[in-house]
Amino acid sequence: MYYYFSGVLAAVESDYAVIECAGVGYKLTISSNTLGQLSGKVGEKVKLYSYYSVREDAQELYGFFTEDEKTVFSLLITVSGVGPKAAMAICSVLTPEKLGMAISTGDTRAISAANGVGKKIAERVILELKDKFAKSIGSSSSSDTDPFAEGEVENGAPSAVSDALAVLMSLGYTRAEASRALRGLSADLDCDTLIRQALNALMQ
Repeated sequence: MYYYFSGVLAAVESDYAVIECAGVGYKLTISSNTLGQLSGKVGEKVKLYSYYSVREDAQELYGFFTEDEKTVFSLLITVSGVGPKAAMAICSVLTPEKLGMAISTGDTRAISAANGVGKKIAERVILELKDKFAKSIGSSSSSDTDPFAEGEVENGAPSAVSDALAVLMSLGYTRAEASRALRGLSADLDCDTLIRQALNALMQ
């Protein structure tokens, strides 16, 4: 119903922001990550992607600084046992990139660090989103400048390399960035090791 709100940031608190659009103030529940992005911007024009939640007892707007965070939230609430509150808690402790890494490596501890999210829920998130996450986040990355576009990844690279490339793109890196990070790594490494080493290179 509401894809995003673009207007003046009228107020921001630890768990919500108010955006004034055409004289109307819309209150949106936000994550800690979005809160950090809005710091110091009261009185300025901002844009928050939104999710409109309707339940029998409440209607609530959720706001996200990036479209990827909104997509992650939408994916999380499809997981059995994960409601908007738990999804927002996960979004508060993990950026889309870090959540993607936690899902790809089976890191239940990182996910269960979210308030109210236990190990069983974390395991469910990993199980139910492992395939969906890679397809939904970073799927629009361009391959126009990919150094591997006509090279080894497309021409019979080991599946671990191809899988690692897909995971890195799901974390928000472009195909070109992911390819450069993987270039030079041993094709004999398993997928998880390739991802960790490539992420180390990307973060330097």
